[in-house]
Amino acid sequence: MNGLHLIADLHDCRCPASFLLDAAALESFSVDACQRHGLTVVGRLFHAFHDANGQPAGVTGAVVLAESHLALHTWPEIASATLDVYVCNYSGDNSAQANALFAEIIATFAPARLEKKEVARGHLGD
Repeated sequence: MNGLHLIADLHDCRCPASFLLDAAALESFSVDACQRHGLTVVGRLFHAFHDANGQPAGVTGAVVLAESHLALHTWPEIASATLDVYVCNYSGDNSAQANALFAEIIATFAPARLEKKEVARGHLGD
C-alpha cells in the first residue's frame, strides 16, 4: 500500500476551452502523458457530459495504471478541473514519474489559480 497521492484543483484554466470539453482529446493526451512518464496503462474510460440542449458540458475520465491511476474531471463553465495522480511504490518507487506526470498535466491546463496536496498512502505502523 505504500504510495503517493497527488491531488490538485485547477481554477481559471487558460488552456483552449475545447480541452475541457473534448473527451477523446483529453483521453489521448492523458494516456500519452502516462506513457511518456514511464507508467503502465492497463485501461481507460473517459465520458463527455452534455447539457439539456445537447451542448458539451465537461468530461470525467480515468486512466488505470499498473501502478494505480490518473483521474481528471472538467468544469468548462468555470474553466476548472480536478486532478488525481496516485501511484503505488510496492515494487519500485514511482514517485518521480507521478510528480512529472502531475506537473505536465497542470502545465497543460495552465491554471491561473492552483490548490494542490500530496498525501503519503499506506504507511501503516511507520
